[in-house]
Amino acid sequence: MTDQSAESGVRALYGRIIEAWNARDAAAMASCFEPQGNMVGFDGSQVDSRAEIERHLKPIFANHPTAAYVAKVREIRCLVPEVCILRAVAGMIPPGTADVNPALNTIHSLVAAKRADGWRASLFQSTPAAWHGRPADSAALTEELRGIARGGAHVE
Repeated sequence: MTDQSAESGVRALYGRIIEAWNARDAAAMASCFEPQGNMVGFDGSQVDSRAEIERHLKPIFANHPTAAYVAKVREIRCLVPEVCILRAVAGMIPPGTADVNPALNTIHSLVAAKRADGWRASLFQSTPAAWHGRPADSAALTEELRGIARGGAHVE
């Protein structure tokens, strides 16, 4: 059970993470994390601390045409009133296209902590949604994410 205030705060935090990624803004994305927050990227790279997250993302955004996220929150569950878990599915729309690339579908996991200055990410992880041996599940997720993209939202 999640109280509405915590749920809206964690949902807003996730929205800021997605918007910062889509804006290719390393500083804005890093600011969503606690000072000692952790990030695990789609490729398995592990980055520890807000400062390192910003340093890690700056050259990625500067030198690579990153795809934009569309996402759907599946669950927000509070472990205690000040610590919640968010699970979401996300797809990526590569630059110059208007369609979700199924090979880039991912599961996002966010551990969020409420601090004096608001909700911050303690851990944000992006895990490839490979669905090995389950092509129907992969196709269903892709279609769901395409629907979100068609609706013009970044996070549903």
